[in-house]
Amino acid sequence: MTFNFTTILTAGALAMGLLAAPAAAQTVRFAHVDPDDWQNSKKGAAAHIFKNIVEGESDLKVELFPAGALGNEGELVQQAQEGLTQIVMVSGAMSKICKAASVLDIPYTFPSAPVAWEVLDGPFGQELAQHCLEQTGLRTLAYGETGFRNFTNNQREIRTPADMAGLKFRVQPIPLYVEMVKGLGGEPTPIAWTELPNALSTGVVDGQENPVGVIYNNGLHKLQKFMTLDGHVYAADFLVVNDEWFQSLDPATQGVVAKAAKVAGMMGRSIQQWNTASGVNNVQAEGMQVYSPTADELAQFREKAQPAVKTWLAGELGDEAVWIEKLDAALANAAQ
Repeated sequence: MTFNFTTILTAGALAMGLLAAPAAAQTVRFAHVDPDDWQNSKKGAAAHIFKNIVEGESDLKVELFPAGALGNEGELVQQAQEGLTQIVMVSGAMSKICKAASVLDIPYTFPSAPVAWEVLDGPFGQELAQHCLEQTGLRTLAYGETGFRNFTNNQREIRTPADMAGLKFRVQPIPLYVEMVKGLGGEPTPIAWTELPNALSTGVVDGQENPVGVIYNNGLHKLQKFMTLDGHVYAADFLVVNDEWFQSLDPATQGVVAKAAKVAGMMGRSIQQWNTASGVNNVQAEGMQVYSPTADELAQFREKAQPAVKTWLAGELGDEAVWIEKLDAALANAAQ
């Protein structure tokens, strides 16, 4: 048998080339339900900064799926648990798979956003994240912000709970929100988000409740006359990853992903703060009447809503009702 020296060299070069060729970058999916707009969308901004940091500092590629492209929040967390989508940013859906997270929705719990950040970024938030990881297989890498929710209506200015009597308010199809509005003396009506504009236009409900940015960016202020900045619920975003996928990463890449998530959470909070501050001015400029309750008036709202919700929630949580006490303790230790 004769060997062609040129053929041998060519084959050797090809083999070395194959060995030296870099492995294809792993592509991971990041999904959320907000618009793909880094200037006005809290989740949109968080997703984009996460993508840029991760791709700039690791071999991972991040594919974004905004605006509910992969489904609603409930579907997203299920996909994350199954590993079909590695990273999701959700809010209310988290309490449906990790019941302890629902304590964050107890009305009039957080007096300000900085207090909420201190509690969520501190020992309480870390302990809650670990608990939810054990319950769901999803690792919470950071908390973002959906913002404080406020009441709007078409009938009259609301200064105290007494002003809510007889008014029908659209609430999310979440029992805790139903109990809250009942406790305040209003009439809660669970309605899907997509049906809200029609319900307001036709008078099926008199009002609704949402963060200021959501109200303005979705044109709800054009369907409502009055807003009360009572901030009854501080809604947090959870940036979570499939833990099995996260554990498959090398330590350096885990560090990059964790850092990117922290920055993304802070970005989401910043955009939400901007949306709130500008939103209040914008709705007033367009004719909406906005009222900020006094400390005494807010105390009346708290005294009406909190006991009813805490009693109901304790029954729902059972053995996990201890999380109500854990949150109260964290709040007592937070800088007010």
